[in-house]
Amino acid sequence: MSTASLKTLPNGLRVVLVPCEAESVAFGLFIASGSRHEDAKTAGISHFIEHMLFKGTPKRKPIDITRAIEGRGGNFNACTSEESTIYYTHMPYEYLGEAIDILSDMYLNASIPADEFKREKQVVIEEIKMYADDPDSVAMENLQRSLYPQDPLGAPTAGTPESLAPMQPADLKAYVKSHYTADKTVAVVVGRFDEAEALKLIDRSLGGVPKASEVKGGKRSKKGGFGTVISEITTTKDVQQAQLALGFRTFGLSDPRKYAATAMDAILGRGMSSRLFQEVREKRGLSYDIGSRMPFFSDTGMFLIQAGLDASKREATLKTIDRELAKICAKKVSAAELKRTKDFLCGNFRLSHERVLSKLFFFGSTILAFGRLISTEEQVEGIRGVTSDDILSVANDIFKPENRSISWVLPK
Repeated sequence: MSTASLKTLPNGLRVVLVPCEAESVAFGLFIASGSRHEDAKTAGISHFIEHMLFKGTPKRKPIDITRAIEGRGGNFNACTSEESTIYYTHMPYEYLGEAIDILSDMYLNASIPADEFKREKQVVIEEIKMYADDPDSVAMENLQRSLYPQDPLGAPTAGTPESLAPMQPADLKAYVKSHYTADKTVAVVVGRFDEAEALKLIDRSLGGVPKASEVKGGKRSKKGGFGTVISEITTTKDVQQAQLALGFRTFGLSDPRKYAATAMDAILGRGMSSRLFQEVREKRGLSYDIGSRMPFFSDTGMFLIQAGLDASKREATLKTIDRELAKICAKKVSAAELKRTKDFLCGNFRLSHERVLSKLFFFGSTILAFGRLISTEEQVEGIRGVTSDDILSVANDIFKPENRSISWVLPK
């Protein structure tokens, strides 16, 4: 079993080292900079920066970065969410030095040249249009806006064409300087490597990243209240099928109820044996697919249900969903169902940790969220400790009318 260790460089940058049996090594940089740290003027800038960091540095052209990684059989990517931006690469184990050097160079020295900037801005705008054409994405984006009407959580992560239009290369460079600081960055190494050598390489590459106190203008946009949940929102598009996104505003990552809520989510909508799938699809044929999930943020979260269905079956589908939500609020789950759910969640979590990249994302994300190492054993024990009473209690905490919103995308 791999044992993770947490180190802190003199400049405050945290490093997580997770050696394990593998033929590869993954290196990632997790930065506490996402769409929640933006305001109306900077909406979408974190995601835009993610794109631009792949466009070269003074010593590397974009093709040099690609060839150095893909040419050795590796792969690399990045993603931006509401509360973080992540850059990562997965390489054969002997190339850890190159992986650290390349990602560190991108992080520290991105050129953001004017010609690449102009082209990539159009690429990002086309990405936004792509999501606008996808009814699933539209339904979910509208739902999140309804659940958080006064918080950046309700805004699209990629911004809008209008918010991106006035941005210039200098804006992105200034934002990187004020947000990509040592105290907001976590470096993670997972796989086959020597811990002392890895730490030395990271210190050599990233030990000079400035602390927040050394950066002028590094304050984040202030978070206001979430606002009153909007109960329903409907959009019409040229589609054949109606899309439903139903959600409740919940609590954040640090809330001890998260384990019971995760188990409840699995009972209701995770997989083909879940209650919603069995009732909505298998018994009544109301939808081809239906499921639920529970994304958590630092101080809030969401319980979400998504389904595609014939528009004429909207009322019947909602009644069936509401009946299942009422049932889990009124009656304890059986011992057998609770055991199956715990086995599913713990097994799924443990199997995911067979993969190097899954470990990378787990340890990087949990350090950003909690500021300390969260072991796989702690996660499993949290799920194993959930009782039927816990699920009944958390269901009644979450499924309140004032926290609920429904988003429809309907055929014109």
